[in-house]
Amino acid sequence: MADSARIQELRRRVQQDPATLAFAPLAEELRRAGQTAEAIKVCEAGLAFHPEYLSARATLGRALFEAGDLDSALIELSTVLGGAPENLTALKGVAEIHELRGDLDEALVKYRLALALAGRDPELQRIIHELERQLPQDAVEVSPAPHDVPGGHERDRETVRQLERFLAAVVEDRHRRTAGP
Repeated sequence: MADSARIQELRRRVQQDPATLAFAPLAEELRRAGQTAEAIKVCEAGLAFHPEYLSARATLGRALFEAGDLDSALIELSTVLGGAPENLTALKGVAEIHELRGDLDEALVKYRLALALAGRDPELQRIIHELERQLPQDAVEVSPAPHDVPGGHERDRETVRQLERFLAAVVEDRHRRTAGP
């Protein structure tokens, strides 16, 4: 009952001021309540006013995913990662989309990135282990740095490059945030 009251209050705020940032928590509450179609509408309307609001884009991406629109979900979640590469929710969502599409190599890369951010996460470790079992052994062996990879495993080199770029972006972003204005 409290969730319903919260949704009603947020709806009232959004109706009073369509440009309010309250659209994002409203959309998230709607998504959690299983009202996916309405969550998508609320996100799209709010993002028309606030297109750079990444957490709202993450909510939209998850709602689109839940609605079965994987293409649109991937676009939204990738947009989130473009602005916030450490967004664990978006990273796991992108990984899951790749996994569902059968792109297990890319799913594995994204899940590994998520695990690098999350630290010890038994569920991510389990997923990674399962994917590694499904892929040929040479596809899952990743060397620590591109120059350490013996010639021939271009996929391993690219995986390492992606990990390095991602982690460098995370470190740079965190440094920028802590350095202040």
